[in-house]
Amino acid sequence: MNNDHNSVRIFVTLIIAMCLRIAPLPESLALLNPDWVLLVLIYWSLAIPEKVGISYAWFFGILTDVLMGRLFGQYALSYSLIIYMVLIWHRQLRQFPLPQQSAFVFGCLLISQLLLFWFENLKAPAQLHGTFWLPVLSGTASWFIVYHVMRFVRRF
Repeated sequence: MNNDHNSVRIFVTLIIAMCLRIAPLPESLALLNPDWVLLVLIYWSLAIPEKVGISYAWFFGILTDVLMGRLFGQYALSYSLIIYMVLIWHRQLRQFPLPQQSAFVFGCLLISQLLLFWFENLKAPAQLHGTFWLPVLSGTASWFIVYHVMRFVRRF
């Protein structure tokens, strides 16, 4: 029964993260909107690596591609690569204090953002603006909140 509850919790939290990802925000705040789906996937793959893995990342990446109207598969590939890295290092990461985990999350968000920029650049030449870094920085700052909220949800 606990396994069924975990599956429902994982699915619901990822759906909520997708809603936060596409929430209509004023333009100034939209630039700061982190990749909530990736943050939640990172948390679940750290907390329950045997349950949440690359298949979850791929599935929710495809859904995010559809929701964001991006090139089909770019979020799926990005999320899958990041979750693969998390799964490789999950035993060490779970032992790290939150500031060190946050540094790892910064790296994950940065790699994901660079991959997405690379995909955009393949379609048409794109220019790297200063606003490129804002979702990475806000996502890193949000990791503390995401970690504690998700931990509460997992233990509730």
